[in-house]
Amino acid sequence: MLCLETSNLCHRYSAAEAVLHDIALAVPQASIYGFLGPNGAGKTTTLRLLLGLMRKQRGSISIFGRNLDTHRVEILRQVGSLIESPSLYEHLTAAENLALLQRIHRVPAARIAEVLERVGLGGARDKRAGAFSLGMKQRLGIAAALLHRPALLILDEPTNGLDPNGIIEIRALLTALNREEGTTILVSSHLLAEVERLASHVGIVHRGRLLFQGTLEALRRERHGAARVALHTADDSHALRVLADAGIAAHGSEHGLLLPPMPPPHIAALNRRLVEQGVEVYAIGAEGGDLESIFMNLIGSRAA
Repeated sequence: MLCLETSNLCHRYSAAEAVLHDIALAVPQASIYGFLGPNGAGKTTTLRLLLGLMRKQRGSISIFGRNLDTHRVEILRQVGSLIESPSLYEHLTAAENLALLQRIHRVPAARIAEVLERVGLGGARDKRAGAFSLGMKQRLGIAAALLHRPALLILDEPTNGLDPNGIIEIRALLTALNREEGTTILVSSHLLAEVERLASHVGIVHRGRLLFQGTLEALRRERHGAARVALHTADDSHALRVLADAGIAAHGSEHGLLLPPMPPPHIAALNRRLVEQGVEVYAIGAEGGDLESIFMNLIGSRAA
């Protein structure tokens, strides 16, 4: 079952500047969906449209099975969000900032201390937001988004400004929310490795087009298919001749020989052939099958 779905979502800032082209998101309920793309890919524009912060020009948006156009208020009561920089009153303390939202959302006052503890700001509740570091402001923004226990959490680059330890803590927080409370989380990021550690589903966007969408496992299968075979031998020139006779294209690199992707049984057969032809094989591995390589291959294929 889908928590969020878009169809044919398009947007232009001007007649000459199309920023989204037929975006069709499918975010399963109780998933962590990583919306991945370089800066300027259209991630923030998409999230703003999902929250009704921008006027939709074309396409449809459905959240919790209801159309955003006709059920906007009731939908957004169940959605928490942090888009770009958090909106804070810098002359107020962390607790006072949340108290304003607590009254709007009509949640118990005790919830303020609870969310501050969850984001690691329990000891800074009485500190003015204007004295916060960028990372602390980001944490306070996430606390505000969590205040009313949303069923869907939409976060735009939530780890901006955080140190490595802070990134780990926010990742643990989001994972716990998802597992313990069943919160669906849509999180945009340009940090490839972070999305891989956090998400169950991935959407990759580039220049306003959705290039890949599916489970992280499906992306991993694509990774294995994209990984080239790296070969280290005692005599690369001899190995290249053996490979050419076998009809296998290969080329040398600073790390040895690189061969096209192939299934494990073929790699084993190739190793036997090389050894039989007198080539000493030092090591066989994989190269280029990481998430970053897949991402770069996807956007590179559309660069033209």
